[in-house]
Amino acid sequence: MAAAGCMCGLYSHSWFCGSWAALVLFQQSVEWPRWAPRISWQARAMMSRNKTVNQVLETVGVFETSKALGKYEPGQLFLHRVFGYRGVVLFPWLARLYDRDITMCTTSSSEKPEIPSSKELKGKTHPYYQVLVDARDCPHIRAQTEAVTFLSSHDDSQALYAIPGLDYVGHEDVLPYTSSDPLPIHHDLFQCFFTHSPKRVPPLIAQETLQAWQEKNYQWLELSDVHRETTEQLRVTAIPFYMGVRETQNTPVYWWRYSIRLENLSSKTLQLRERHWRIFSLAGTLETVRGRGVVGREPILSKEQPAFQYSSHVSLQAPSGHMWGTFRIEREDGYFFDCRIPPFSLESQKDSEPGSETKE
Repeated sequence: MAAAGCMCGLYSHSWFCGSWAALVLFQQSVEWPRWAPRISWQARAMMSRNKTVNQVLETVGVFETSKALGKYEPGQLFLHRVFGYRGVVLFPWLARLYDRDITMCTTSSSEKPEIPSSKELKGKTHPYYQVLVDARDCPHIRAQTEAVTFLSSHDDSQALYAIPGLDYVGHEDVLPYTSSDPLPIHHDLFQCFFTHSPKRVPPLIAQETLQAWQEKNYQWLELSDVHRETTEQLRVTAIPFYMGVRETQNTPVYWWRYSIRLENLSSKTLQLRERHWRIFSLAGTLETVRGRGVVGREPILSKEQPAFQYSSHVSLQAPSGHMWGTFRIEREDGYFFDCRIPPFSLESQKDSEPGSETKE
């Protein structure tokens, strides 16, 4: 069984693209092997609504059996189960997953604001992976490919910079495959991190530069907590990352980025219309942020394109806080509902003064 990816050659610097890479399974007049892993309905349904002219599908590798136990090693090639892009594993993270679909907490209907906390749940360990995304697929996936951001190295600067084509992928979203191509992933860092040895299985060997890069950026890359909750078959996953502290007019400002993924588990088309955030600071302030859509978009989640992922940032003049909220969702029949965003903590190791500032 072979994996195929879209090789249309288009490229865009936009974070989002309405078209998706088509992924197909070439049977080549043979029966499905009983041992072969089947791609989920999400991957099989990934076809662009904006058809690309003269699109060509080429075989990119052969699927391997997915791992039910254990972790994938650096150099493992894969297709993303939901977003369909080609990628390679850099290194694993062992995160704490707080799944409110398993342990639902009692919520109050009181108008008095409450501060939900992930500490109400017992997190279970779950493997995630830092990965490189193939640049050829970036224009066709509904996820930000410049989502992993860093603060400027200058202590007094709030400037952000990004490394394009980095992502975090859960173990269940990895569809592993092998390839004989010595350059199976197109990314500026690929040849810095891996060498190809055709006599070795798997053929990709991690170089010392990969370990050095991980050690240098560990504090800003580290994934520790993942939060998940489903409302009316719309699953929201939130992952916060601490980015560091900078001085602004002699006041420390603490920065976090957070990744949000929405996945429509139903057969009905949904559209995100509004966002409503509550941000609590250790200083005791509670801020409300409302607005249309997210990152300038009102994404549609359909059976053909069921998922959307984006990242944003928040800053506090306090060393820790909490965030939670809702997305206002419109269903295809005109029905509206509020989809809960699981609460997550904003944690750092330093003290600061009260106040808050947010950005989305």
